[in-house]
Amino acid sequence: MSTATPTVGIIGVGLVGLALAERALRAGFSVVGHDVDPARLARLAAVGGTPVDRAADVFAGARIVLLALLEQWQTETVIATALPTLAAGTTLIDCGTGDPARMPALAAEVEARGSVLLDAPLSGSSEQIRAGESTMLAGGERGAYDAAAPLLDAITRTRFHLGDAGSGTRAKLATNLLLGLNRAALAEALAFAESLAIDTSSFLDLVRATPAYSRAVDAKGQRMVERHYDEPESRVRQHRKDLRLIDAAAERAGCPLPLTRVHAAALDAAIEAGYGDADNAAIVETWRLARRAGPNPT
Repeated sequence: MSTATPTVGIIGVGLVGLALAERALRAGFSVVGHDVDPARLARLAAVGGTPVDRAADVFAGARIVLLALLEQWQTETVIATALPTLAAGTTLIDCGTGDPARMPALAAEVEARGSVLLDAPLSGSSEQIRAGESTMLAGGERGAYDAAAPLLDAITRTRFHLGDAGSGTRAKLATNLLLGLNRAALAEALAFAESLAIDTSSFLDLVRATPAYSRAVDAKGQRMVERHYDEPESRVRQHRKDLRLIDAAAERAGCPLPLTRVHAAALDAAIEAGYGDADNAAIVETWRLARRAGPNPT
C-alpha cells in the first residue's frame, strides 16, 4: 500500500522561501506555495513546487506551513487572515526575522484555534539554506517542534529549540547583530587594504591564515572584491530592517549598541547610493564611496 507524499505549504517564495521549497522537495515532500509576485511563483513551479493564487489555498492543502516573509506586518497579516478558517492541528513555522515582542501574542492567537505557531528563523544566506548549511533557532511549543522533525531535518542539519515563543527570534536578532558586524568589519578592512595598494584577493588569503578570519571572508569577501552584488543571497535593505528590530529590542532591554548604530549608518549610506536591493556584500561600497569623496573637512 502506498503512502501519500506529505505536503508542506510555503507563504513567501523569495530568496529564503524558494530555498526552503527546494530543501523540502529534495527530501520527498510535495510543496504548495503562494507569493504576490508571479515571477516568484514561476520559479517555484520550475523547481517542482505547486504555485497557488491565494494564501488560503496553501492552508487548505497543507497542515504544516512555512512563513518566509520579509516584514513582521506581512506575517501578522497572513496569520490574521488565515485564523478564522485555520484547520485545527495546523503547524505554522515562521522562518522570517521578526519582532520577538510580538511572538507570544501571535502564538497564543494561533493556539486558540487549536494550532501551533513556532518562530524558527534561520541563520544563513539563501544559498546556505539551499545547501542545508543554515542554523535554525526555534522557539515555541516543544511537542510541535519535535513533531515537525522530518521537515526541520530536511531544512537544516543544525537546529536548536531555545524555549517558549519568541526565543528563536530573540536568538536570531543577537546572531544577526554579530553577523552584520563581522561583514561590516570585513568591508572596512578590505577598503583599507585597497587604499594601501594591497591586492584584495591576496588580502583575503592572508586573512584566512590569521586570527582575523571569520566566515564572512568566505561568504562575502570575493563578492566584495569583484563587486558582485546583482545576484543577491541576502539584501542590504533586508539587513537594515533587521537592525531596526535589533535596536527596538535593545531599547526595551536597556542595552546600548554603539557599534550597531555605526553599522546602521553604513547600511543607510549604501541604500542611499542605490544598493538597497543588492547583495549585502555591497556594504563595502560605503567605504569606497567615502574614500572617493575625500576626507571630511575639519
